Parts: sequence; C-alpha cells; structure tokens
Amino acid sequence: MMNVLKVILFWILLAQTHVPGADRPNFIVVFIDDMGWGDLSCYGNDFANTPHIDTMAREGIRFEHFYVSSPICSPSRVGITTGQYPQRWRITSFLNNREHNRERGMAQWLDPQAPVLARYLQEAGYATGHFGKWHMGGQRDVGEAPLISEYGFDESLTNFEGLGSRVIGLKNAYDGKKPLPQALGSHKLGRGEITYMDRSRVTGAFTEAAIEFIDHAVAQNKPFYLNIWPDDVHKPLFPSEEGRGDERMDTLYKSVLEEMDEQLDAVFTRIRNDDHLRGNTLVLICSDNGPALGVGSAGPFKGSKVTLYEGGVRSPLIAWGPGLVQPGVSGKVNTADYFSAMDLVPSILEIARVRVPEDEAFDGIDISGILLGSADSLPDRPLFFRRPPGTNTFSSFEDLPDLAVRMGKWKLLCEYDGEKPQLYNLADDPGETVNLAGKYPQRTKRLKTRVLEWNGTMPQDNGYLDEAASPDT
Repeated sequence: MMNVLKVILFWILLAQTHVPGADRPNFIVVFIDDMGWGDLSCYGNDFANTPHIDTMAREGIRFEHFYVSSPICSPSRVGITTGQYPQRWRITSFLNNREHNRERGMAQWLDPQAPVLARYLQEAGYATGHFGKWHMGGQRDVGEAPLISEYGFDESLTNFEGLGSRVIGLKNAYDGKKPLPQALGSHKLGRGEITYMDRSRVTGAFTEAAIEFIDHAVAQNKPFYLNIWPDDVHKPLFPSEEGRGDERMDTLYKSVLEEMDEQLDAVFTRIRNDDHLRGNTLVLICSDNGPALGVGSAGPFKGSKVTLYEGGVRSPLIAWGPGLVQPGVSGKVNTADYFSAMDLVPSILEIARVRVPEDEAFDGIDISGILLGSADSLPDRPLFFRRPPGTNTFSSFEDLPDLAVRMGKWKLLCEYDGEKPQLYNLADDPGETVNLAGKYPQRTKRLKTRVLEWNGTMPQDNGYLDEAASPDT
C-alpha cells in the first residue's frame, strides 16, 4: 500500500511540474527605482495622481508591511533576484566605479552562480525578459561584467546601469540647451547597441519592448516571466516638456511619477484586455527602496533612502492577478503580515510549480498564500538589515544605525558593535519616535544578540566609510 501511495504522489508531483505552457502562470515584476512608500495615490499621497497603478491595487491586494532587503538600489535588486541576503554576494551598496566598489569592500558585479529566479524559470520552459534598470554589474568603468542574458534572461533592454542593448536618456530641460546623456561612462563600454532618447520616454521604450516580448511568448505558447524596472523617479528628474511646469523639485517629481504611471499602463492594458492573460498573470508592483532625500514621500515613516528606518526599507507592494488570487479579495489591504522582497523568489517558484535543487537555500520563504490572499497570517520571523557602506552623507541624520532587525511588532537598530540601541514598537509607533531600549532591556538584548549573530555570518564590507558619492547613484 505504501508503494502505491508513493507512485501516486510521484505522478501528482510530475503533473505539477509539467503544465502545458499556455496554462502555466505568467509573472510581471514592476520594480520602481527610489519610489517612496507614500508616493502612490492608493497609499495616501495627495500631491500626485497615479490612476493606473491605483486600478491594479483596487483589483488586487495592497500590502503595508513589505520590506526590501536593503535601502539602496544594487543590493535591493540582488535580494529580489536571488531570494537571498545581498550581503552573501558582497553587494551591499550601489555599484559604482571599480575603485569605489573596492574601497567599500564590495564585489564588482553579481556572481552569475547566484541562485537567480529567472534562470530557474527559464530552465523550466519560461520565456524570460528584463526591461529596465539592472545595476547588478556593468556600469561606469566596469565593462567586463556579465551580460544580463548570462543570468537567465532570453531578452533584455536596460539603461546606463547594465550591459547589452540599452537606452540612454537625454537630460532635456527644454531650456534651449543641448540635452546631455545620462551615461556615466556606459557609452564607452560597448557590448550592446545603444539608443539615445529623451529621458522622459525611456520607460515607454521599456514597456514597448516588454509588450513585444509578451506577444512573442504568447505566439510561442510559452509562459513568461518579465521584469519591468523603471527609474523615472530617481534623480535627476527630467519629465516631458508638457509636464515640466517649473523647476521646483516637487513639481518635477510629481510629473515624472505621473508620466511613469501613464507609460506603465500600456503593459497593464495589454494584460487586462486579454482574457487569457488576465486570468493567468500575476503582476507585482513595488519599489527598490525609500525616496531620495528631499523628494517623494515615505508616508508616516521616519527616514528615507539609505537609512534602516522604516522610510528606507519599507516599500509599497501591490499584487494583481484576477485569475490567481483568492476570489473576493479584490481591493483588500493587508495590514498585518510583514515579509521581504527575498520571499518573492520562492513564492513565484511555488506558484509556477517549478522545483529547485534541494540544496538551494533561500533566505526568503514561500509566502504564496499571502500574495494570493489564500492564507490568513505568517509566523513572526526576523528580517535583518545592514547599512550600505559610504552613504551617511545621503541622509539628514548625523549618525545612521548600522544594523537593524524586525521581529514581530518590534524593531531594533544599533551600531556594528551593538552600541546605541534603538527599540521601537511598530504597532504603536510606526514612525519610530519613542526609543524603548531603556524600558525593555531584556528584549533589547535578545534582539541585539540576534542581529549581531546574523551580521557575523555574512561577508563583511568596509561599512565604516562615510564619503560622498555621485548624485547619480
């Protein structure tokens, strides 16, 4: 009898991993550069209008306790790509030129041997595409980094932060002066065709390429995984001539945010107007870190980009998939479950019914039930963070905490040696205004021990550095 059950189980598992292409779920991950938790209208902003993303939230699930793995671009992208802490791959701050990367104790690019989500899906028969900012290698003077295709992508189109075919934006202020390219050395690296266009149109180029990719995958009867990673709201801000208005930073930010929303809608419309894709596609929309200092909104949270306070590491997240999410959850707002971008990797693999090698150890966990609205709650578990080296000058705080951990409703921040602990009850104090470390010494000690132990298991960088860096990071 036991042998019969084993055979039945084997065929069930085999069926789960060999689903016809047209019936396997598709995935689109929209990962927006430097957009704050409070920037989208559906997250409460009153300075800009983002109706197209808001529609996706109204028809899907909106999450309020979603965290990225780092408060700055490159390591955050490593986390959502590999399902692992970016410290494991020695990418702990933004990738810059070769010398600056070395000074901060960082790798020059993401090791192609890392467990990349796209590669697992590609090997399982998915069409895979990346359209948008990469920033995991191949920028400034680092021209020998792997091409995006070497990480498991069939097609790619990026900007000046990656190699292969790319679009470089022209910073047009419509002031009669010749617009300069936002290249930072990319135009000298070769290794891919370069197209120059107005910076305000670059996301449109990514969405056009993405729609062609979708059409090709559908024609081939293949499921697809697609990254769309725009950088409109990352400084420098260059909206269209119509949206420019004046030179105030808040005006420019409002315009690039609204124009990005408009350009992304081309992809949303392609999926929503196709009955089959609408019923079989999961779209995830989020940001890579908090807003840059002086622009955007972190909502009710303290801090911004590069800080380990909530404003730096908490991101909006919308999950849309009418045919995949639990019936009756449209418009739901999840205000209870906290989880990480690293969790998206094993979750997508679970939804796709793609098995990975048993020895592959993700730091993320499967939260597919939460994403699809079919599970009630997640157990409390620690989420750890380390400050990106060399970024103190990007913040208004004189001394940024180096480490942080969230565990349940509690958040602790401290220095590398555990000094200057800050303890916050996020349920009562989401703005991290009242330090409770003195009131709860035992809880402070326990959480401090956990984050110091975690940091001790990770490759170290030169986090003591505090030099200024390029404004284009």
